[in-house]
Amino acid sequence: MLKARDLHEVPVLFELLVNPAVFPYVRHKANTTDEYYFITKQTMEAEERGELISRTILDEYGNPIGTINLFDIQENYGFLATWIGKPYFGKGYNKQAKEQFFNDIFSSSPIEGVFMKVRKSNIRSLKAVSKLPYVTLANDTYQEVFHMINLEAVVYDLFVVTKQQYLSYQQFATNPQEATEEEVG
Repeated sequence: MLKARDLHEVPVLFELLVNPAVFPYVRHKANTTDEYYFITKQTMEAEERGELISRTILDEYGNPIGTINLFDIQENYGFLATWIGKPYFGKGYNKQAKEQFFNDIFSSSPIEGVFMKVRKSNIRSLKAVSKLPYVTLANDTYQEVFHMINLEAVVYDLFVVTKQQYLSYQQFATNPQEATEEEVG
């Protein structure tokens, strides 16, 4: 479902990216295919330097349908940015992509937490994040970060997934009996 970014997928992703239901919410906007090639190449180079983590989201047939990225990594925390093309809305790809991404980064990198800033007006993303049981609203618990992302006005809600939260959720989800016995014992 996730793979390393590749320049060959740019034309397909660009067509999904420019849809009016997607474009306003994408972090790195491109108005032409050439711009998107340039942005994708820069992203791939930044990942090679260890500045971010970026993956292409695939459907069950191996077609590119969006991207998931961890940007602005500092002190083992980063900001998640995910987008999926409109034809794939409401089909569970967002949740699957996030879970695979979190599995990968929390098991194979020093990342300790992932922030998600969600525009208060982006109802689709707010609903999607509310369906993830390992996500916590962090407006109060990470006030410095909350104020940093809302300098001019309160536009975003801040959410966080910590490595500990996510791994605890995974442990319970894969073996609820064992988790219950540990809590009792």
